[in-house]
Amino acid sequence: MIFRNFLFYLGLIPTTIFFALLATIAFVLPFRLRYFIITRWSYFFIAWAKLTCGLKYTVRNPENIPKQNCIVFCNHQSMWETIFMQVLFPNQAWVLKKELLKIPFFGWGLALLKPIAIDRRNINSVKQLIEQGAQRLKDNRRVIIFPEGTRVAPGVKHRYSRGGAALAEATGYPVLCMAHNAGLFWPRGFWIKKPGTIEVVIGPLIESKGKTATEINALAEQWMRDRASSLL
Repeated sequence: MIFRNFLFYLGLIPTTIFFALLATIAFVLPFRLRYFIITRWSYFFIAWAKLTCGLKYTVRNPENIPKQNCIVFCNHQSMWETIFMQVLFPNQAWVLKKELLKIPFFGWGLALLKPIAIDRRNINSVKQLIEQGAQRLKDNRRVIIFPEGTRVAPGVKHRYSRGGAALAEATGYPVLCMAHNAGLFWPRGFWIKKPGTIEVVIGPLIESKGKTATEINALAEQWMRDRASSLL
């Protein structure tokens, strides 16, 4: 297992540097073409993790993914699901911590994808999320939100932020919930990834029109907690 993880990083690090340098060249290209080129790294990441570490995945209820635009809520347990989202939902925008954009190579390429980078210490962060999120949705990009705001170990409960629900209330776009158990195979704080099959479950769509942010958040949190518990 140690050798396979070593092989994973041996291939990932130079590939990440390559794509970061490629991103600087792609900066002058139209956004759609730039987005396509940079996100090929995500496809490589998921495939390389499967090949070297035996980290496979299965998606349940993919038919629940709507054709229309939506806001996606996902529980947060590891780095894996943040990368997988770009494979499952092409043409999307992450809501993430502003500090991530400062990471050498990875953060540079990430910045060129126009994420919604939030400074959580700013009292106006929810307002910023609503303004930028509304614009991304109008641009036909799904907005990806991790309501827990940080990686949480499987089975551990963490308060859900209301920012994503506030965006849904303000814009009227529906919310699609997801749950997974990636933290069982890629736990936070460990560089060793265990082989196995990550289970990803797609929930039913939550219509936000006529609902308050509190109601939206409660419905999403209940479903996500129940599904995440069942995946343990």
